[in-house]
Amino acid sequence: MNERQRARRPGGRSARVGEQVHQAVTDLISERGYGNFTVGEVAARAGVADSSIYRRWGSLETLLTDVALTRLNAQSPMPDTGSLAGDLRTYAAQVAREITGPDGLAVVRLAVALSSNGQQGLQAGEDLRDERTRQLQSMLDRARDRGEHAPDAFDVLDHILAPMYIRVLFGMVPLTPDYIDGLVDRML
Repeated sequence: MNERQRARRPGGRSARVGEQVHQAVTDLISERGYGNFTVGEVAARAGVADSSIYRRWGSLETLLTDVALTRLNAQSPMPDTGSLAGDLRTYAAQVAREITGPDGLAVVRLAVALSSNGQQGLQAGEDLRDERTRQLQSMLDRARDRGEHAPDAFDVLDHILAPMYIRVLFGMVPLTPDYIDGLVDRML
């Protein structure tokens, strides 16, 4: 195997650097909040050069958006249980675990901060919302294909995800299975 092939191997150094940088951002958000650190501080925390971050992400805002999207999407894949009710319950439980986990509050705060940070932040917020909506739409389309009545993706955001995010932001946890199932039942 030559050097060029080794450099393209998935899960190699590039993946490790990405994980280190993402964790550094999440830790800094937890410790200091949004807007209170620089690319240099992220780089130092991750053990990489500033130039590595700029080369890969281009800006701190782009990096922060990538962290939020990656964390939110990787931990909450769209389930396929065979029924809309089962899919929504499983998905809501996954999201609840994600946002109440060790980095959950930091990722939720990051998503909120990105969404309210001027024009660039509005784009980041739209990117986050669009990705979540696209994922939800695939689950809802599957339900319709099975002949089930499925709500609009924004209804899922409004009636299931938003209440959970608000509870986490205001420290109203835990998100119990009964609470989560109740959100799904009320929406359906």
